[in-house]
Amino acid sequence: MNQIIQEIEAPLIKDNVPQMNIGDTVKVFVKIVEGNKERTQGYEGVIIKRRGSGVGETITVRRVFQGIGIERVFLVNSPRVEKITVQRRGHVRRAKLYYLRKRTGKATRIKEKVTGKKELVTAGAPAEKAAPAKAEKAAPAPAESAPETTSES
Repeated sequence: MNQIIQEIEAPLIKDNVPQMNIGDTVKVFVKIVEGNKERTQGYEGVIIKRRGSGVGETITVRRVFQGIGIERVFLVNSPRVEKITVQRRGHVRRAKLYYLRKRTGKATRIKEKVTGKKELVTAGAPAEKAAPAKAEKAAPAPAESAPETTSES
């Protein structure tokens, strides 16, 4: 892209946009103006298309509401888009998920992407307390001596 265009677009590009891919379930929070009031409305669905780059980057989010499929196109860097949160990572092998338009019900499900190892650290519990508990379980319990039976003949 031209260097001059990049310099003009640089302040308009948002920094807080999460990493999102095709097949992810996202929730897009959009600012809506009704009269003189402004409110935020959430729109949750699956990303079926991603297009463009820079300021003009868009995502198409599809959801089914009352049995009718609704697709909405969002400018990722628009000031009307307050924030985007990724609810679920999807594992797909296509760049565009147009085939979801023809499917209904359970056929529209997308497998969840399995990520690497997750650390199982509970919030608020210090790691020091967790370590001794593992050590106690690892130590073998002392074996009780079984009384010997003598047979009297």
